[in-house]
Amino acid sequence: MVSRPTGNTPFPQRARSLAPRQYGQPVTQAPEPIPVKAWVVTVAGDDLEVAGDATAWTSRAVRVRFVDKFGHLDSAWLWAGAVSRR
Repeated sequence: MVSRPTGNTPFPQRARSLAPRQYGQPVTQAPEPIPVKAWVVTVAGDDLEVAGDATAWTSRAVRVRFVDKFGHLDSAWLWAGAVSRR
């Protein structure tokens, strides 16, 4: 899975997300969202730092929910090294 529909966000500007075989198992769901900063890469290859919330994680990756530059809610699985607590 590279990207998910996010309202009216143009396809190349959607966040790239890791595939399940990349982020692995088991997935731990956050009981409450955790505020984070994360580096997101778009389908077009642009990188940007976003403020968002971690909603789940594995030993290798974190699912981050954030508002994209078009004002639409998006989420992506990102490598753990690209995410830090705010």
